[in-house]
Amino acid sequence: MLESASNMTPAPGSFIAEELEARGWTQLDLAFVLGVTGQSINPIIHGKRGIGPDMAKALAKAFDVPAEFFTNLQAAYDLSQANEPDPAVERRARLQEHFPVRDMIKRGWFEPGDSVMLDTQIARFFEVDDLDSVPYMMQHAAKKTHYEETLPAQLAWLFRVRQLARAMTVAAYSEKTLRALLEKLATMRAEPEETRHVPRLLSECGVRFVVVEALPRAQIDGVCFWLNASAPVIGMSMQKDRIDNFWFVLRHEIEHVLRKHGQEKECIDLDISAEPAEGIEPEEERLANEAAADFCVPTDQMTNFVARVRPFFYEHRVLMFAQRMQVHPGLVVGQVQRRTKNYAFLRKHQVKVRQFVVPSAMVDGWGNVAPVSL
Repeated sequence: MLESASNMTPAPGSFIAEELEARGWTQLDLAFVLGVTGQSINPIIHGKRGIGPDMAKALAKAFDVPAEFFTNLQAAYDLSQANEPDPAVERRARLQEHFPVRDMIKRGWFEPGDSVMLDTQIARFFEVDDLDSVPYMMQHAAKKTHYEETLPAQLAWLFRVRQLARAMTVAAYSEKTLRALLEKLATMRAEPEETRHVPRLLSECGVRFVVVEALPRAQIDGVCFWLNASAPVIGMSMQKDRIDNFWFVLRHEIEHVLRKHGQEKECIDLDISAEPAEGIEPEEERLANEAAADFCVPTDQMTNFVARVRPFFYEHRVLMFAQRMQVHPGLVVGQVQRRTKNYAFLRKHQVKVRQFVVPSAMVDGWGNVAPVSL
């Protein structure tokens, strides 16, 4: 006699009452069948008490139906009585689906607030008029941008670098001064502490140098772009806190600047110290990688060293070669790793340098919130 409760949300007790009437039973009769007191049946009939799993199984035996019939009735009723969720839940889910918004709020990039306030801040962060114009959230295919191959977390990182760069005051950009700086930087490769001078020296050349901690899963090393034709920006994540990676990425981005790469489209660099897949390295990246490798250790000298000692890269040989090249051993280790693809080789020499760079740079991350608002 019991029928499906599809599309109905009355209290489950009403169905029990109908079945009792059809069978000619009273509540006391049902209580007798179930082996419970009469007082325990009345609250269920009138919707004042729900049907738990034990009662659902007992009613199933009494009325010869599956226990799921009663559990489904109770679930449907409970759902119909639940409050409607805050509409902001759906909006926040849409945002979090595309961008690491929670991490961005944690980093101080947005102020906590209601959904309307958050929507406004995100649109302003990505320099568009409304949320539907934010890359990856666009609702119209015609609104394509050049960011299709940039992951959302990488894009958010890039825009934070841009914000910080705009807030900086530096000297007028001089390509001549930047080229001359390369010689000065070369003298600093032997001592990790010397990296502390890099932000100031780049600023004196008119290059905005920004360090922003990478967002989770961003896997980004650096970027080069221009705020205008005379305002180059170098952004680094320093996600790999190693002396060789710092100098390689920095010199890589400087080469982009010197060649005026990134003026039309940002040069976003991912894991640039790794050996590229054969045949797919863009020309801009090839040139920057060659300049970076040659800066860390002169390429001809590195090639000769590898040819002479391979496969016996003993530590004392590496140390002697680094001393002769007047560079930190970590730079030689990095180049040997890159050529041999043995990234465990002498890793102890790849010392950390972020502790020296961060205090003198425009930094966002590692507990530091840059004093730049939207």
